[in-house]
Order: sequence, then C-alpha cells, then structure tokens
Amino acid sequence: MLSISQELADKIVAHARADHPDEACGVIAGKSGVPERFIPMENAERSPTFYRFDSMEQFRVWREMDDLDEEPVVIYHSHTATEAYPSRTDISYASEPGAHYVLVSTRDENEVEFRSYRILDGVVTEEEVRFLP
Repeated sequence: MLSISQELADKIVAHARADHPDEACGVIAGKSGVPERFIPMENAERSPTFYRFDSMEQFRVWREMDDLDEEPVVIYHSHTATEAYPSRTDISYASEPGAHYVLVSTRDENEVEFRSYRILDGVVTEEEVRFLP
C-alpha cells in the first residue's frame, strides 16, 4: 500500500495537468519508504505518449537524494489519453524495485485517476493508495 499525503498527491496531479498535453514526470523522495519531498522533473521527450527523465537532471536528483540519505519512494508520470496503467515501455523502464510507480491520467479534465503500482521483474501489481491529511 502507498500512504501519501493529500498535499503531495495534489502536487503530482497539478504537475500532470500543467504539462498536459505532454506527459509529466517526477519523483517523491523520502526515507524509510515514506514519501516526503516532491521533485518535478523535465520530460526530455516532451511527448503526449512517452516520458523519459533527462539524464543529467536524473543524475543530479539521484545524487542529491543520496547526499540527503533519501530514496526515490515514488516515481510518477502521467498518461494523457489512456488509463493510468503502466505501458510496456513503462514496465521495461521500471528500475527501482522499492519504488511505488504512480500514474495519473489527464484524459478527463473533470476526473482524477490516481493509481499506484509495484513493478518488479516485469510484473505489475496494483496497490491500494491511502491519502493522508
């Protein structure tokens, strides 16, 4: 189960809506599996159907997390025209076995579709999301 503050979830959704029609992406860093620090990142692809972290930005962010003794607790991105479910490409790029992979769909501007998954060795498992005050 992913337990995340409503404030952090709202930031993910706001980033996804702001970058629409392109996919948004980023990380929430934390310690001991607790999501704490929102880090929006640049989608190097600037695409409505694909995202990729900029390699230099990713290097900087991961080094900063390491320096702060943090880990990538949540790795998030948006889908602009499809449901919030990992694509084959998303699954193949999932390289953090301890992370929660959050997807937000912005296909309907009046509805929020916020889902979380564990992706390990190509196996996708949806998990419950608990929003904390």
